[in-house]
Amino acid sequence: MTLKELGEGISENFEYPACPLCGSKRREFPFRLQEPYNVVRCTECGLCYLYPRLIESAMQEVYRESSYYEGGACGYADTYYEGGACGYADTSYTAQEFALRATFKRLLQNLAKRGLTGGDLLEIGCGYGYLLDEARSFFGGRVGTEFSPQGAEIARATGAEVFIGGIEQVPSEAKFDCVIGTQLIEHVYEPLSFVERLAGHTKSGRHIILATPDIGGVLRKVMGQRWPSFKVPEHVVYFDYQRLSSLMRRAGLDDVHRLPYPHAFPLGLIAAKFGFTIPPSVRRFKVWVPATTVAAYGRVANA
Repeated sequence: MTLKELGEGISENFEYPACPLCGSKRREFPFRLQEPYNVVRCTECGLCYLYPRLIESAMQEVYRESSYYEGGACGYADTYYEGGACGYADTSYTAQEFALRATFKRLLQNLAKRGLTGGDLLEIGCGYGYLLDEARSFFGGRVGTEFSPQGAEIARATGAEVFIGGIEQVPSEAKFDCVIGTQLIEHVYEPLSFVERLAGHTKSGRHIILATPDIGGVLRKVMGQRWPSFKVPEHVVYFDYQRLSSLMRRAGLDDVHRLPYPHAFPLGLIAAKFGFTIPPSVRRFKVWVPATTVAAYGRVANA
């Protein structure tokens, strides 16, 4: 099915979900975005989520498009959000490589300090494999998943095994010492069952690491509804540390802790988000931006 075909019949592709974490239908409307989207807050558990949202099968079609990573506006997303675009529309994924690699190096160093490296690694949503490549010296085996066939092909060049699709593509018997999802859980329609599936692929006593835009962070509070991570229609759930740690505990993890997650961005991307124009010669400079990402790790209980 093409993006054009998916764009026909807008109302047929919308759904109005209950809270993806606790199932409550009680909500308040703190963030009214451009029509028809709102980011609502569950009055029972406090999770923020997109309402309404595109059906999951429609969003997955977007993730499979080669243009998702390469800075082109996604026509399907534009159908549903005036002025919006899916994927890496401001600065392509390739153009962010140096900043992403720096971010992943810091992440892996922080994991190593806490004894969370070694053995076999699984990364869900590995993109072009930058984290998998940086993980060579930290893990013995490296496996990833990626919806984009083009992305998966590029990621395989790192020497990692990469499955096309999501967690369901990983062989059921495969178990890992560390499972990582960075900038991933905000895309997941059923986050509780998703983390439970991650736990099913994690060895007893080993760890899952999740990192996601921090809706409770200073940056979001300062920017209000202009916060760049209010990225519709693809970001469907929003976490702060309290909600992220609650999700992990509800999924059966224990010993859950906050994980430092410094994040570097290309200066060109920051300028684009704020509507500034800067010379091409400085667009690739990386800038460490605080208070953008919340991360946590939790242990899969011993069987």
